[in-house]
Amino acid sequence: MSAEPMRTITYLFPIYNEGGNIDLLHKTVSEVVKPLEDRYRVNFIYVNDGSRDNSLDLLNAVADADDRVTVIDLARNFGHQLAVTAGLDLADADAVIIMDSDMQDPPAVSLELIEKWEQGYEVVYAQRRSRQDTAFKKATARAFYWFLRKVADIDIPENTGDFRLIDRKVVEELRKFREHNRFLRGLVSFIGFKQTAVQFDRDKRHAGVTGYPLRKMLRFAADGIVGFSAAPLKLISKVGYFISMLAFLGICYVVGVKLFLPDTAVPGWAFITSAVFFLGGIQLIMLGVLGSYIGRIYTEVQARPLYSVASVRTATAVPVPNDARALAP
Repeated sequence: MSAEPMRTITYLFPIYNEGGNIDLLHKTVSEVVKPLEDRYRVNFIYVNDGSRDNSLDLLNAVADADDRVTVIDLARNFGHQLAVTAGLDLADADAVIIMDSDMQDPPAVSLELIEKWEQGYEVVYAQRRSRQDTAFKKATARAFYWFLRKVADIDIPENTGDFRLIDRKVVEELRKFREHNRFLRGLVSFIGFKQTAVQFDRDKRHAGVTGYPLRKMLRFAADGIVGFSAAPLKLISKVGYFISMLAFLGICYVVGVKLFLPDTAVPGWAFITSAVFFLGGIQLIMLGVLGSYIGRIYTEVQARPLYSVASVRTATAVPVPNDARALAP
């Protein structure tokens, strides 16, 4: 009786200007996975997301030295979420572990994710117990997750990123979601399946600079809020009712003064001007909220590919998946 084939685990790393981290990252992960080699076939997918440094050269060198490595080179920078999507589209494994490439996600924690997966969980997400970030980033992250819990239509665990293990079944479901403004941790929560958390302490970035400056952080937060909640649209009506109530009270006040205290009435040009500008500002803000939703509708209607691939260097130790959807944006 022939033995059952070994199951496969794929480590997926999005890469953007991580030249100072790649060698250490691959060396560390290779050491971490050694205890798994008697039970699983382990391989690695690195997605070069249009890096401007020497990341691609270093990735090719890693692939030369390790036949378990696949390198996907995107045609330009498409962003972290789409880089992960490209890797998921190619991955042909029983489980995929998504990790950042800056060494903030300790590779050793992935072994704990695998233990939970072996217990029957189909999504195991790493939840930050502590993090080595600035006070500003900690505060904004806390505010984001608080607001998201209040307004989102799904339950997204607090202090989680994209560092997680997802089963093949979850990967196949994720491939069905082709929206452009992606918030992967929200999509994974939306899909469901049996999920659990593993607590860990997040380390400092080893080298380089963050790929999420304030501008990108705000855009990413907007993707999470707008993509999984209609609360901003509902807020427009609430603000409209509130302003209308204030206007009604103001009319009552003006009429009362005119009828009962006509001698005290003073022409209020400054007040009128301020009120006009205030209402104009509110209207522009509300139009901006509507524009955000309409812009996303326009992007989805265009139905353009999520990303473009310049080249794929497939690991010789890993068969190319037969699924026609692989790397089909």
